[in-house]
Amino acid sequence: MEQAPAVPMMEQAPAAPAMVSAPKTKLANFAGAVPSVQARKLADWVVDSADNGSLPFMIVDKLQAQVFVFDAKGKLRGAAAALLGLATGDDSVPGIGQRKLSSIRPHERTTPAGRFVASLDRDLHGRELLWIDYDLALSLHPVVTTAARERRAERLATPTPLDNRISFGCINVPARFYETVVRSSFTGTNGIVYILPETRTSREVFGSYDVELSATAATRPAAP
Repeated sequence: MEQAPAVPMMEQAPAAPAMVSAPKTKLANFAGAVPSVQARKLADWVVDSADNGSLPFMIVDKLQAQVFVFDAKGKLRGAAAALLGLATGDDSVPGIGQRKLSSIRPHERTTPAGRFVASLDRDLHGRELLWIDYDLALSLHPVVTTAARERRAERLATPTPLDNRISFGCINVPARFYETVVRSSFTGTNGIVYILPETRTSREVFGSYDVELSATAATRPAAP
């Protein structure tokens, strides 16, 4: 008997690659402030990774001479110009916290980069400040105006960061900003201070990642 001719198999269209759902990302809320790219990316990473835990946090942008203070959920509470260490660099000289100011040379007057657990306290003269690292004698406080020749208040008021490098390493901010934003944010709680680097990358200093790039990578088609 003759066999029936074979019925040709219909070719099936290749299956579309499966799409991977992107995990929901969380971003910092700058509330209309305009930060540098570096500051925005770090703030987004802090919020997305919850690196700050349940604490308020602050970002100090040395290149732009700006300070941003956020609540624990990443909403901006305030931003201001800042004065910073005279010298460029991301590390403190070993033992600098135990030295007299008069012995600290110009090239040693750096504001170190890093992640610090900060709290309100008082200095030896009873003045309140935000201690960032006690061993390094590193703090944030209202602008010091006792040395008139340094013109610190005037430096804060200029629109450029080019004249904001003047201190021994501590961070000076406008007095009103300190009173209304820093004090209220850190009263009764510790907080995290992130000082951005200027000679290294944020990833090297904090182990941070780019939140938007990570989200984009997560939505790429899965491999067949």
